[in-house]
Amino acid sequence: MSDSSISFDMVGNDLDPVSVTGELLAIIDGWLKDEGAYTTEVQQQMLESHVKAMVFRAKTGESLPEVDESLFEEISDESISLAKRAVNTLPGLAPEEALLLSVHFEIARSNA
Repeated sequence: MSDSSISFDMVGNDLDPVSVTGELLAIIDGWLKDEGAYTTEVQQQMLESHVKAMVFRAKTGESLPEVDESLFEEISDESISLAKRAVNTLPGLAPEEALLLSVHFEIARSNA
């Protein structure tokens, strides 16, 4: 399945957030493995918590507070790209979601 075909329309298709969270985490795990990246047990729990919250925001339409983009200047383009791929699977999320999620990818990539 190509990245462009992965989409979880939480509202339009009335998808179950718990199921989507599991599917998205499996997709993310594959992406990380493709890069030779991994998370520790604690890092995985934090990533899971973030993805779960992100999926619920996609379902409820809840917005994020304003994000200071300058805080993410040291995050690699590769980590931001991975985060955008994940966020783009959930239509309706704010672009800032990718900045927040990119921190998890940066950490996983630093473990490699």
